[in-house]
Amino acid sequence: MSEVVVLAEDETRVGGAISESGVEVDAAGLAAAIGWELKPEGLCRDEVCIPVSDPASLALGDGYDLTAVAKAIGATALVDTDLGVVAVSQPKAQRNVAVHDMMAPELVLPDLDGNQVSTAGFKGRKKMLVVFASW
Repeated sequence: MSEVVVLAEDETRVGGAISESGVEVDAAGLAAAIGWELKPEGLCRDEVCIPVSDPASLALGDGYDLTAVAKAIGATALVDTDLGVVAVSQPKAQRNVAVHDMMAPELVLPDLDGNQVSTAGFKGRKKMLVVFASW
């Protein structure tokens, strides 16, 4: 296995391999990268468990298919095979709560003059984030 970079809540480098079949990581890599692990009761993170009717569907090689695990927990995984990077979203239930509660994550971004601006300084006020790319 080589190294796979997983972008989830943090950037994590785990042993794994990206192929046309999926993204293979071992059990330790799965827990380190996205915080979920397969137990007899299903995929679990802390006290939350999601039942898995066919645990074999999550297997890939000697480990787990990160893209299949992401789908099972209601998340999306985007894979860049050239860079060896996988981005995993939050599960759909967490995204729905954030949208319903109108809670955006705290961001620190540069303004047009290059000064770092934090969204925390605007608590209680409406904000609009404008993003563009030159490409």
